Amino acid sequence: MTRAVGIDIGGTGIKGAVVDTDTGELLSERIKLSTPEGGEPADIVATVLEIITTLDVDPTVPVGVCFPAVVIHGTTMSAANVSDKWIGLEAEALFEKALGRDIHFVNDADAAGIAEVLFGAAKGEKGLVILTTLGTGIGSAVIYDGVLVPNSELGHLEIDGKDAESRASYAAKERGELSYPRWAKRLQRYYSHVEMLFSPDLFIVGGGVSKHYDEFLPLLELRAPIVPAALRNNAGILGAAALAVR
Repeated sequence: MTRAVGIDIGGTGIKGAVVDTDTGELLSERIKLSTPEGGEPADIVATVLEIITTLDVDPTVPVGVCFPAVVIHGTTMSAANVSDKWIGLEAEALFEKALGRDIHFVNDADAAGIAEVLFGAAKGEKGLVILTTLGTGIGSAVIYDGVLVPNSELGHLEIDGKDAESRASYAAKERGELSYPRWAKRLQRYYSHVEMLFSPDLFIVGGGVSKHYDEFLPLLELRAPIVPAALRNNAGILGAAALAVR
């Protein structure tokens, strides 16, 4: 059994647990604390330290942290629902100094994608898998034969002169008070465009709305199968932990 800690940092909550990275099972209680108001780097680091201290793991246990930003060589190049002070910050080094250990730092959608490939809806799937998360925006993960292509940001494709997520995210559905069939027409435009560009073997749809997948996924007509994510709220934790070990 290989153990690792997975930490999932979001705009409203920070979650963590010890994970069996061979099976994807949680070996501890999942701890969730509120994201500090304002999402300042020092405050978020302190909250992560509190979670890891509560989990009480040996310093040799790997730690993976996923975060809502483009992450390049440990530096956060964007910031979603957290302080702008994260932009251009050497975040991995900041966490390592505070935690007193090496970590693996990764984009949150990328972590969720890896989790679905290893333990969820894409387990055993060969070829190109594209995961999208439909929420405040559209997150994405691109994985080929189990290898992650990081920071894909497919929610920011320009479609019909507009940023895709401004039209097709779950937040756009809520803003426009769209029925599922009306929203599905926007999703059709989005997924057809992504399919034209990448020709994936499988689409996976995550985000909180994925639990209502039967309201909109059957309305989409694509060449590739499109299925709901299996791991829901644990995907970031599992993926971050798995990447820390790999």
